[in-house]
Amino acid sequence: MDTLARLSAIEDIKQLKARYFRGVDTKDWDLMADVLAPDVTCDYRGSATDPATGVNHAPDATSGVLVGRDAVLENLRRSLNGVVSAHQGYLPEIEILDADAATGIWAMFDILRFPPAYPLRELYGYGHYYEHYVRIGGDWRIQRLRLERLRVETTPA
Repeated sequence: MDTLARLSAIEDIKQLKARYFRGVDTKDWDLMADVLAPDVTCDYRGSATDPATGVNHAPDATSGVLVGRDAVLENLRRSLNGVVSAHQGYLPEIEILDADAATGIWAMFDILRFPPAYPLRELYGYGHYYEHYVRIGGDWRIQRLRLERLRVETTPA
């Protein structure tokens, strides 16, 4: 792969991840379906766990690995119902493996504001996304995603 093609692929993956964050925060499930590969695997285990205390603030939504686009979308719909979120991703480290495969690491920050019945009012998270991308029909898609937290801060309800 020449330099121009590699740089173009990196930029396409940056745009893909921007759409992922926008899709999650606006709850645009059609957009989310478009950024995920059909055989996507998402590992959100521990993504609501404070590494300092070991407390998982959302065990129902973050206890397993999700396999397949439909399973991922259903989990997101259910776990984000009534939640207002704002995700930020930055400092991408993208490696193009070949014309149709790449990996990436993204530093991230997010805030989630929960509905009144939830035991938390807010969760602030810091960490990294570890991802694998594939090109399907000329377009990049997220095929594997793992979120690891460095820090979680919460505000009780």
